[in-house]
Amino acid sequence: MAYDIRLMKLVTGELVIGKYDTGKDCLNEVAALQTVPTQQGVQMMMMPYGYPFEPNFSGTLDGSAFLYRYANTPKELQDKYIEATTNLTVAGGLGKLQFGATPGAGGSGLII
Repeated sequence: MAYDIRLMKLVTGELVIGKYDTGKDCLNEVAALQTVPTQQGVQMMMMPYGYPFEPNFSGTLDGSAFLYRYANTPKELQDKYIEATTNLTVAGGLGKLQFGATPGAGGSGLII
């Protein structure tokens, strides 16, 4: 089953990603995105929305909380979201965004 994974900016200024339900105008299984400065630049962290009080990707946000709806969600970000919510690895295409180890450091390019 294919999901419509979308990136939204909330009225609070937070960036979130989740499975968009067109009929209910809401995001399900919501994850919050945070940027973390590192010595190599900026990395993104993805965690359940409401963490640490909500440890699972089970939250739902109503469309009235959306300030901005991004027209396109980067494929790399969608892949990372799928990996975070399912504990499965998506092969390929993660070179543009840094979510962990430095790309090109002798690894296979797969997240384990």
